[in-house]
Amino acid sequence: MINLIWVALFLIGIVFAAINGKMDEVNKAIFTSASEAVVISLGLVSVLIFWLGLMKIAEKSGLLEKLSRVFKPVMKRVFPEVPASHPAMGYILSNTIANMFGLGNAATPMGIKAMEELKKLNGGSSMPSRSMITLLALNTSGLTLIPATVIAIRMKYGSASPTDIVGPTLLATLCTTIAALTIDRLFYYSRKRKGRK
Repeated sequence: MINLIWVALFLIGIVFAAINGKMDEVNKAIFTSASEAVVISLGLVSVLIFWLGLMKIAEKSGLLEKLSRVFKPVMKRVFPEVPASHPAMGYILSNTIANMFGLGNAATPMGIKAMEELKKLNGGSSMPSRSMITLLALNTSGLTLIPATVIAIRMKYGSASPTDIVGPTLLATLCTTIAALTIDRLFYYSRKRKGRK
């Protein structure tokens, strides 16, 4: 569905530009944006390497394990069907902590592993379990303490205060996380009342 929306937006833009005689500007925008995207991507690599290095140090020093212990009681309540000692819980905790530090790219492989383990817990069913839906909602809302990628982009474009985004990001993602978990629970209990899984 998303692919269809993207194709529709692209075609509408091209047709609109052709009708209004602005195809030159479209071509210029395509090539300029492509070039800029490559430059930004290369700039972000250094930031990601820095944060991934810090995460590795945090892992080796036992800091991540301590953070996991702090968040484990909360996660046990958010994912009551997942046993505390199950590998899925470890991946969920790592994924959540990486997201909190704005490391979406580092969090993605752990999120995929968590989904694989949750699918095993669900008996390999193609229908998502309650925990799988909750993990998706949690990832989409993305509670973020340090938006490392956004800070890097602001630094790249010469922002006077690149870290000003931290407070608004924390507030916004806190609201989205509370909203996502509330809606997740409302739908779960609504389905449960109707006798559906």
